[in-house]
Amino acid sequence: MIDISPSVMQFLLAFMLAAPLLGAVAALLPAPPGLKGRSPEQAVLRHGVTVTGVVLAAAIALTLGFDHDAPSRFQATTDISWIPALDVRIHLGVDGISLPLLLMTALLFFLCALYSYFKLPAGPSPKAFVALLLVLESGTLATFAVLDLLLFFLAFEMVLIPMYFLIARWGGAQRQAAAWKFILYTLLGSVVMLLGLLLIGVTADTFDMVALASDNGRELSRTTQLLAVLAIGIGLAVKTPMWPLHSWLPDAHTAAPTVGSVLLAGVLLKMGTYGFVRILLPVTPDGMATFAPYLGAFAVVGIVYGSLACLALARKGNKGDLKRLIAYSSVGHMGFVLLGIASMTPTGVNGALFANIAHGLITGLLFFLVGALKDRYGTADLDTLAGATGAALYGRAPRFGALLAFAAVASLGLPGLAGFWGEMLALFGAFDPAEGLPRAAFLTYTAVGAFGTLLTAAYLLVVVRRVCMGDPKAGPEPAVADVHRYEFAAWTPLVALTVLAGLWPALLLGLTDPAVQQLLAGGNS
Repeated sequence: MIDISPSVMQFLLAFMLAAPLLGAVAALLPAPPGLKGRSPEQAVLRHGVTVTGVVLAAAIALTLGFDHDAPSRFQATTDISWIPALDVRIHLGVDGISLPLLLMTALLFFLCALYSYFKLPAGPSPKAFVALLLVLESGTLATFAVLDLLLFFLAFEMVLIPMYFLIARWGGAQRQAAAWKFILYTLLGSVVMLLGLLLIGVTADTFDMVALASDNGRELSRTTQLLAVLAIGIGLAVKTPMWPLHSWLPDAHTAAPTVGSVLLAGVLLKMGTYGFVRILLPVTPDGMATFAPYLGAFAVVGIVYGSLACLALARKGNKGDLKRLIAYSSVGHMGFVLLGIASMTPTGVNGALFANIAHGLITGLLFFLVGALKDRYGTADLDTLAGATGAALYGRAPRFGALLAFAAVASLGLPGLAGFWGEMLALFGAFDPAEGLPRAAFLTYTAVGAFGTLLTAAYLLVVVRRVCMGDPKAGPEPAVADVHRYEFAAWTPLVALTVLAGLWPALLLGLTDPAVQQLLAGGNS
């Protein structure tokens, strides 16, 4: 920890939210003559790298200045009146739950901007691409930093339009249909969520999330809590996505450009599960306790369903798209996050938060790799890649093949890598759920979830065998470009953090555990 004054910490957090918006406006303006470089296109792409890099630097400074001895306390807080008539306040703050998400979000946006500088997806104006990317960053960062229910909703919705256009204008085949499906599902879920947020705010006479969490639902009747959990939970479940509200995800991932898929999986999916932890667990504990067994059931069905869908896509002759396969794998991985939340225990919720970060790092890396694989071979179709001899990445592009194998074994939860701890803790939480929850049901969920880990290992190992193995000399095109320098720069941080989180889980759990303990006990102080 570095001693940084509270006012500077406050500025850093506010700057992180405002800088991408200002950068988006600047991206649409003509580049000054001296900064154009080789072309205006290069200038605006360099602008995107610069802005996201500055935001990442601010996130690192915020992390270094964060008081790690008091992670349960909101720090870098701003609280000013915005709409007095509705008692809506610009209330910002960061604690041990939101800090890792803010840092990961800033990192992934910087890596995506860096990757796009060298490999811009085909589409219209680069200016629009960079501006949309920066607006998307501001909305996702704000979601993890705001402490007012209505501001949370606005930030939650702010990401929809830029992601819609990134898919619809820079995506691949079927991009228009996928973009419409994405926005219709999420908008419909958000309308229901808004009703639940208004119900809580009007009933409790405040939209302040800190005050509501500290009250721990005492001002809300059981009926109000049940209605709020049902309404807000549906909106959050769509964004997570929870089975059976997941069907927009495979289409969106398949059609999205590489960086769109990375951000959708690495950041946007986390907004839904964050809402469960930040709002529903502390504000409506009685309602959550009623719905927790059903949430756990949906979670484990999602785990098994996602894995079976991946196994079907990985089978020879099924023309499985690798991007679609990884999208279905996300349904399964987010099922473990929801199972940990459903346990309503510190162990389970810590596991859910850890799995959130692990999924962002590992699946972000997987989508980067599959996007690069598609660039090299012109397709992400697994049968085409495997072909008669296999893509044979181990022989044709050994570093690329090693990275793909690493990401796969990290995703299946190999001990010593980040994917292991979150899933294990989520299963431990389900094995011994909170008092009052049906233990027999959660023991069943634990067994089914554990079986899901075996299915996960099965389909990922099949993918590695089909894509990485084979005779590199037998194919018509034995020469395939190995990892480029810009790819190495964009992917190495994700590899390093996956190893670091796997070998040193206390680094993350030390932040989240005190905050989770206090949140479940009655909010943050």
